[in-house]
Amino acid sequence: MKDVYILGIETSCDETSVSIVKNGNEEIATTVLTQMDTHAKYGGVVPEIASRMHTENITMVLEDALKKANMKVSDVDAIAVTYAPGLLGSLLVGVEFAKVLSFVYDKPLIATHHIAGHIYANNLVKKLEFPLLALVVSGGHTELVMMEDDYKFKILGTTKDDAIGESFDKVARVLGLPYPGGPNVEKYAAEGEHTYNLPKPMDNNELDFSFSGLKSAVINTCHNEEQRGNEVRKYDLARSFQEVAFDQVIRKTKLAISKYNAKRVIVAGGVSASAFLRKEVEKLCNDMNVDLTIPPMRYCTDNATMIACAAYPQYLKKDFADLSLCAKSQEYFFKEEISSKVDE
Repeated sequence: MKDVYILGIETSCDETSVSIVKNGNEEIATTVLTQMDTHAKYGGVVPEIASRMHTENITMVLEDALKKANMKVSDVDAIAVTYAPGLLGSLLVGVEFAKVLSFVYDKPLIATHHIAGHIYANNLVKKLEFPLLALVVSGGHTELVMMEDDYKFKILGTTKDDAIGESFDKVARVLGLPYPGGPNVEKYAAEGEHTYNLPKPMDNNELDFSFSGLKSAVINTCHNEEQRGNEVRKYDLARSFQEVAFDQVIRKTKLAISKYNAKRVIVAGGVSASAFLRKEVEKLCNDMNVDLTIPPMRYCTDNATMIACAAYPQYLKKDFADLSLCAKSQEYFFKEEISSKVDE
């Protein structure tokens, strides 16, 4: 079979990235240009600044990736782009750029979901073998999903309120930690002790998650300590929050493995960059004799390599978009499978 080269484009938030991937699992070249230092001044991503910087940088990022690969756009077989979800202005830059490349070079256009990218980034480590259990943990998602085949999903559990990444970012702001929130909470947690008594959410046999109450408990703890004139022990509170939050993730994953006799687990999403979570998931899977795959750290955060990987099954199915493709700030990845959520 002929090798397939897909050029991926990712601009969903504050990283401008272009990558070329061979056969959905071999990275040829990737360039990622982050805006993190710019947005850190404002304590978070400013959407209009992000979209303007994508516009300024995307051509240079493309040229750099092609130079690394020693290829031309005409050499690739398809153009894949993140179309949802994310910041609308940022997504539009990538989508319109991809549509221009598709039109000018007469290449198929593939509309790829951001969360699909995180899932299929695991192909860079080891080809996905089905069935498998996917733990999806990101700023907007927290799900346990069974995959029977490519793009075939069955939701076992999802968050009832905040996603885990969102809760980390909110706790970071409460603690006065700089952007990005999640990694800084983890840094503080590494220096602290679990001394605060925080509630253990969803401590039952269901597979759904909840983080809103835990987040509120941290906010209330800070407020109460300040009202009493006490100093908030930020390192200890960060550690207490992190352990309770990830304990829930590990408990639910263990339940799902047992209930559905899962033999393979993959972890996907930006929160999979957490060293603490990686260690805990590895321990769980070792104890339960389950095969585990987690992408390398550089593929956990936003990048175009994962988008090109996720586009490969779409390419094989000829699941192509036309030039009417629009960016969408919100689109639930598993929307077509909502009705298949397993009742507990």
